[in-house]
Amino acid sequence: MKLHELPARDQQGNVRVVVEAPRGSGLKLKYEPSLGVFEHGRMLPLGLTYPYDWGFIPGTEAEDGDPLDALVITDVPSWPGVVIPCRPLGAVLVVDKEDGEKERNDRLVLIPSTAERFDHLKTPDSLPGRMREELEQFFRNTVFFSAKQTRILGWKGPKHAEKLIARAQRGGKRKKK
Repeated sequence: MKLHELPARDQQGNVRVVVEAPRGSGLKLKYEPSLGVFEHGRMLPLGLTYPYDWGFIPGTEAEDGDPLDALVITDVPSWPGVVIPCRPLGAVLVVDKEDGEKERNDRLVLIPSTAERFDHLKTPDSLPGRMREELEQFFRNTVFFSAKQTRILGWKGPKHAEKLIARAQRGGKRKKK
């Protein structure tokens, strides 16, 4: 599989998300492009599982050198390697700090394009406040036992998410903050 070589968008203009760790997984899987397989990444802390499908947007390069991170809000889990056509809901703005170095590592939040039951979700503000807080806490908790510290800067809407995707399609690394 060469999932990382897929275009970021399908022919209808939907954003593609390649699932690495499906909803309910307590294991972070990581797609390894050189092998075309999903590798065992690391186990999440006990009791913690992915609340929604987690993966990446192919054909992009974020500031950390990896494809853009993506969380797909859906009420059923998929499987590693499944490609989900989505529309951006927004982005969680994140700064990771490790060994004194700060790096932006924003997470896109998307909705499957075919999920009509989520048509009412248009922006992060259409999510319940508690849900946004829980997602922020999830992102902090996933690195709890690592040297990495995660700070949430806030949420931005779909226009900002689209800008992140466009920049990442151009290989848009910026200076680290």
